[in-house]
Amino acid sequence: MTKYLVSRILRGLLSVLIVVGIVMMMIYAFLDRRTIFAEDPVYSKQKSNAKQVYMMQQWERYGYLDYVPYADYLAQLLSRGEIDGQTYDAAVKLDRTPAADSGTTKNYVNQFAQEYEEKGYTVVRLKGDTQGNSQKYKEGGEPRLYAHRDIPVLTRLWRYITGIITVDNIHNAQGDVGKRGLTFTLYDPVYGGEKFSPAILGNGTTHKYLLYFDNRFPYIHQNLVKVNLGLSYSVNKGVDVAQTMTASQGSFVRRQVTYPTGVVEQTADDLHTATYSPGSLQSNPLKQKYFVDDYTNVSTAKTGLSRLGYSFTIGILAVVLAYLLAIPLGIAMARHKDKGLDKLGTVYIVFITAVPSLAYIFLFQSIGGRLGLPTAFDMENPSWLMYILPVISLALPATANLMKWLRRYMIDQMNGDYVKFARSGGLSEGEIFRKHVLRNAGIPLVHGIPASILGALTGAIITERVYVVPGAGNLLTNAINAYDNGVIVGVTLFYALLTVTSVIVGDVLMSLADPRITFTPKGR
Repeated sequence: MTKYLVSRILRGLLSVLIVVGIVMMMIYAFLDRRTIFAEDPVYSKQKSNAKQVYMMQQWERYGYLDYVPYADYLAQLLSRGEIDGQTYDAAVKLDRTPAADSGTTKNYVNQFAQEYEEKGYTVVRLKGDTQGNSQKYKEGGEPRLYAHRDIPVLTRLWRYITGIITVDNIHNAQGDVGKRGLTFTLYDPVYGGEKFSPAILGNGTTHKYLLYFDNRFPYIHQNLVKVNLGLSYSVNKGVDVAQTMTASQGSFVRRQVTYPTGVVEQTADDLHTATYSPGSLQSNPLKQKYFVDDYTNVSTAKTGLSRLGYSFTIGILAVVLAYLLAIPLGIAMARHKDKGLDKLGTVYIVFITAVPSLAYIFLFQSIGGRLGLPTAFDMENPSWLMYILPVISLALPATANLMKWLRRYMIDQMNGDYVKFARSGGLSEGEIFRKHVLRNAGIPLVHGIPASILGALTGAIITERVYVVPGAGNLLTNAINAYDNGVIVGVTLFYALLTVTSVIVGDVLMSLADPRITFTPKGR
């Protein structure tokens, strides 16, 4: 089995790479890259040359191209000691047209153009945009010079894959952070050093807390290893897809927190999320009251679950309910074939299959509303009652599908020769069903259990929209509507990995349920 699993995992990962590569090619090679600014309010406010520069900056940020401004090139020469500050100040000043540049500027402009054209870059000079015949520039109309080069799809795919997992280390923070290293404590300073709560803190790392404990499930948390699925353009602008899916939602949760300076307050600030922000302490006097170093960037604790949390909670409850209903009903339909119960179950299966899902979801919502059940999620006033209608809406169609296939598998098994031999051997119908028919009929259904469980993480698009569930189901559709390519690629990778994992785990479960299934090649 080990050889099979290794081979299956490798082939699965290759399939994931191919899928992500195809999606990237479709997005980055075939679609107009300007669509990413459709939901960008900053872009609409840019004018003249500043708009073109902003586009280049954003395209570089989101992986379309490599972008090198002329000023950055001169700054590199200055940092390497190839020019002095006076030369930098003279060379960086671009005039309205190339012909009007000073001799020093022309020299370094030509040097910049030659160097980057040899590397395959396209060098662009934007002339100064003046107001009429005057020498005064329009808003954003200052002259610009830059070089850019598109990133090939394979290079982009390689950068994306190799950057999915990052490990924090003490050399990540740039600048003078003092003595770099790790500190282990049994008493977390967040709780005033009085509560036994082990933690590992870093200095020079991106995150202050690399490992810590608290009272939130799963109680032990880490910031050492991070998953990066790609930045969002608009759905959650500037935030990684993984963080978008796993960040808590809802209203603020205030608790007593001891800040690094010793100040104790009731606050929603989550100091365990503190990240390094160079210069933030010096530039913001207000933060000096609370912090002693540049680990000042913190998020807030909230009452609700994450997008994945809501989707998985609803999905797993629906899966459990579906199996609890479908197994006894499917068995009963098979044992009473063509009788009243079987016909009634068949009507239900046909109804669920024939009626569009949106129709019966609205039907359940209407009936539930009349019974006084919540018809929409309210994260400000959460209640377990708000889960009932979404769970039922997801469970009932899954129940029909499981009933249909279990009935079919059992009837097929009942016509098998081994059943006839069992009857001739004196076994009762109940024993035949329990020990033989049900076990064999359930083997194909076992394969689908991992897919049902892991599929709960992806959410349900229609159900979540109807019941206003803040889950993961809407994430992909929202990203497509907003041309948020970073989210599209990240969610595609997430879905592909879940699919591969569910298939492999399903194969293993089938081999455990049926000893006749083996992964060892014949003849060995």
